[in-house]
Amino acid sequence: MTQPRRCPVAILGWGVLILTGCGAPQPVVRHVPREVPVYDAETLYETITYTRASFSHDETRILLSSDQTGVFNVYSLNLADGRLEPMTRSARHSMFAIGWFPHDDRALYSADQDGNELTHIFVREITGKTVDLTPGKKTKAEFLRWSGDRRFFYIATNERDPKHFDVYRYSEKDYTRERIFENKEAWSVADISRDGRWIALDRIRNNVDSDIYLWDVWFPEKPARHVTPHQGQAEYRTLTFTPDCRQLVYATDAHGEYRQGWAFDMITGEHRALLADAWDVMFVGYSETGRYRVHAVNADARTAVTLLDRAANKPVELPKLPSADITGMTISRSENWLAFYVAGDASPADLHLFNLQNGEYRQLTRALNPKVDPKHLVTAQVVRYPSFDGLLIPALLYRPWNSSPQKRAPALVWVHGGPGGQSRHGYNATIQHLVNHGYGVLAVNNRGSSGYGKRFYHLDDRNHGEGDLKDCIWGRRYLEALDWVDGSRIGIIGGSYGGFMVAAALTREPEAFDVGINIFGVTNWLRTLNSIPPWWSDIREALFAEMGDPKTDEPRLRRISPLENASRITRPMLVVQGANDPRVLKVESDDLVAAARKNGVPVEYLVFPDEGHGFLKKKNRIAASEAYVKFLREYLTPEPPDSASRPTRATD
Repeated sequence: MTQPRRCPVAILGWGVLILTGCGAPQPVVRHVPREVPVYDAETLYETITYTRASFSHDETRILLSSDQTGVFNVYSLNLADGRLEPMTRSARHSMFAIGWFPHDDRALYSADQDGNELTHIFVREITGKTVDLTPGKKTKAEFLRWSGDRRFFYIATNERDPKHFDVYRYSEKDYTRERIFENKEAWSVADISRDGRWIALDRIRNNVDSDIYLWDVWFPEKPARHVTPHQGQAEYRTLTFTPDCRQLVYATDAHGEYRQGWAFDMITGEHRALLADAWDVMFVGYSETGRYRVHAVNADARTAVTLLDRAANKPVELPKLPSADITGMTISRSENWLAFYVAGDASPADLHLFNLQNGEYRQLTRALNPKVDPKHLVTAQVVRYPSFDGLLIPALLYRPWNSSPQKRAPALVWVHGGPGGQSRHGYNATIQHLVNHGYGVLAVNNRGSSGYGKRFYHLDDRNHGEGDLKDCIWGRRYLEALDWVDGSRIGIIGGSYGGFMVAAALTREPEAFDVGINIFGVTNWLRTLNSIPPWWSDIREALFAEMGDPKTDEPRLRRISPLENASRITRPMLVVQGANDPRVLKVESDDLVAAARKNGVPVEYLVFPDEGHGFLKKKNRIAASEAYVKFLREYLTPEPPDSASRPTRATD
């Protein structure tokens, strides 16, 4: 889905670790074969997606986004009775909550147009009227933060220059604004301190080397202050400022294999270690006064969160929850309340409320469709398998309930987006739909995936479609060795960069998989790299370092581009594409489909005219998921003419 502009990882991600050995031991998922009802995609997708959380000024409501109508809209959730009141009523464009205004019931939200990623920032007035704060047909905007005194808020936009984001300070009262930073050097605007003085700027040189600078808004004649001078190559990335505006907190891999959290004192100039773990530090945040600090690490494809009471210097004991991830923590301004989401493989994200003073706790939403029994869904098991060169590849394995050595299941290798993404634990309606229909899924984290250390992450640099593709092929070999998998019926599926991997498998190793489902995958790297959106100027060099520069690496980029090898496609293929995709242009899929059909190969093509890079509208996600199962039923697991009757569906 949409990727934050300032983050160079997974820029083609489908919508945040390297494994050179075994990680933390994982519990064995106990599997007792049994039959479960078969759900259609609509039933699974009638599960509601909730996202974002912002407390109102009186802390009686939370602003969030939900797709309960089929399109994401903004809602106010009453904490007393759980009632949801719609704040927007879009029937077409997805709208996402940013937050309440600090003193009244106005609200900020963002929206683009049918997935074109030209996001604007809007105010929803108390009267219901909406105001576009960032107008312009080609403008892209990003909300940064409120000032500490709540008199101003900050927005970055590329209205002056499509390639560069300037920073504007808006008045809370009347929305008048002032440009406080003019970006002339492709800086990545990362954050601004609460006092409005310091703007953190990330300078991304390539995909292994980056720096952080500080721009002094109060003394703009001064050059940006270089915070992270270093020898050799290391990545530095801004996380946040401390509430007292004295320290900048950042993540870096300069001190080891995994990203650590460090703090830079802007008065003394000293750097000190803040957080280190056996995994990457993902984020750090603070409450209003700084009493509480929350941080998370990417622990073997799970989000492990710690909430620290800095006054007591000990972690806050959170409610005991089932095996699931805690995400999206928000602490109210009074520091009395904590809102957070809890999600698992078989349980979509639900919003929870916790009283930090007395420990009271309750669940605010019920996302899972009540027609779906969570016991019929599947929890993934973390596995690792050796690839062609002995490297251990981490993966998530989903096993259908009715599979056994006596009833072996067909299977799919699932490839995440990126480059540099990661398959992680969490509810995925498409995967659950596939598994519920009898398909095993191995979600591979091939070399180049994030979360397993910097060595693993960079193993695929300028090697895409080669070592990483072999990891996927050896994923098939791993599946073939499982006694519950039908090794003669294994396909490959993926979106965005994962879609490229599908197309690469079908063209470069045409006999490796029995079918392929390519979801908005890159097919012509020269065209894609030459047509990246202008607002990616800050990460352009990082992308070229990862994939190759089209000016100097043309022969290799042609060699790995599936379109160049489309005549080799022999296996059935389904291609799915959003017409408004600014990252992987529709022409990429058009050309591959046309070329493959010349081979006489079964090729199905599904285009959504109102989607971009990833499908936000529920009706389209349902249609896509049903198309996957229909395609697999026809080409991977066709039923013989005299087959027995189908199992009864849960929706019948």
